[in-house]
Amino acid sequence: MSLTARQTRGLVRLARDTFRYFWDLTNPDNGMVPDSTKKGYPSSITATGLGLSCLVVAAERGWIPRAKAAERVRTTLRTFWYGPKEYELHAIGHRGFFYHFLDMQNGHRSWESELSTIDTTFFLAGALTCGIYFDREDAAEREIRALADALYRRADWRWALAGGTAVSHGWTPEKGFLRYRWQGYNEALLLYILALGSPTHPIPAGAYRAWAETYSWKRIYGEELLYAGPLFVHQLSHIWIDFRGIQDRFMRGRGIDYFENTRRATRVQQRYAIRNPRGFKGYGEHVWGISASDGPGPAVMTIRGKVRRFWDYRGRGVPWGPDDGTLTPWAVVASLPFDPGLVVQTMEEIDRRYPKIKSELGYRCSFNPTFPADSGKGWTAQGYYGLDQGPIVLMIENQRSELPWRLMRKIWRTSA
Repeated sequence: MSLTARQTRGLVRLARDTFRYFWDLTNPDNGMVPDSTKKGYPSSITATGLGLSCLVVAAERGWIPRAKAAERVRTTLRTFWYGPKEYELHAIGHRGFFYHFLDMQNGHRSWESELSTIDTTFFLAGALTCGIYFDREDAAEREIRALADALYRRADWRWALAGGTAVSHGWTPEKGFLRYRWQGYNEALLLYILALGSPTHPIPAGAYRAWAETYSWKRIYGEELLYAGPLFVHQLSHIWIDFRGIQDRFMRGRGIDYFENTRRATRVQQRYAIRNPRGFKGYGEHVWGISASDGPGPAVMTIRGKVRRFWDYRGRGVPWGPDDGTLTPWAVVASLPFDPGLVVQTMEEIDRRYPKIKSELGYRCSFNPTFPADSGKGWTAQGYYGLDQGPIVLMIENQRSELPWRLMRKIWRTSA
């Protein structure tokens, strides 16, 4: 389905409004992007990486001058390259990886967070996107290219294997490597691609096999697909890589690619909402989208004779849950390239039925029509997360021009 001019204008307006999160709320002195608009929240390196890629879109679209975008990018990359490292007090990172949460003002480790391999992946994807886009010969853009390349080269992916075959989730100076590894189908598809392609510390091919060995292929509502419950799992790696026609051994054996798999996961979401097996309010053909999001809980209530349990932030999924009636508009928009007609129709229905979900920064995090709030109209999140905002901007741009995808293709050609 091709989009109308009116629908396209609506997407453009949403992307530009959403970009304001990254331009207005980022600390201009160090490039740190807040994890959330919640008071006192630190920066997250995933939000910062998404913000870097969004700066590319903003420069390309003329939302901000290219020179201003380049200066913001350079400031951010300098912070991560020159910030305190290794075993220094309040280090920003170690062995080329960065702590999940960092102080908005000084960039130091926050919340005793882990050195996160997946969040470093998304930061590096943003840095590399900037490194290929800012290709002019002025001082700022030359430095961006050098820093992006240096940051990627510094990540010691072999160390992150922690003596095993699959990459560790992370490390802390207090306890060492975390007990979990990136195995089974999840958002680490991009992690393994960056780790395998590293020019300095590549992991062996066997690590990818160890990751894929625990894949779970299922048939759900008539769709056969590689299973993951939360929709974000199917989307995040696709922000930077166009997987159409790209197959590994597993996907060749099923006759599809990861792009088609995510299209099927989107359809499963819709069919789950139509069936609505748990009987939540509002679900339907064009009201769906269950993923990682904030929620109205924690709370337990009896509603119309049925005990309902509600959670706060959680990775919700279908069809086996967890599901507490909370829906995430950002997860709908992030499926735009996979099924544009369905996504736009859903956005229009959500806008019509739940107008409070939008404000000057685009879509709020989530809403829950079942939860008794706002005089019976349901609960609506009042804040935003960088993890939500970035995919909206970038997937709208991938649908319009494929710019993020085209840039990542150039990275691999340049590396080869």
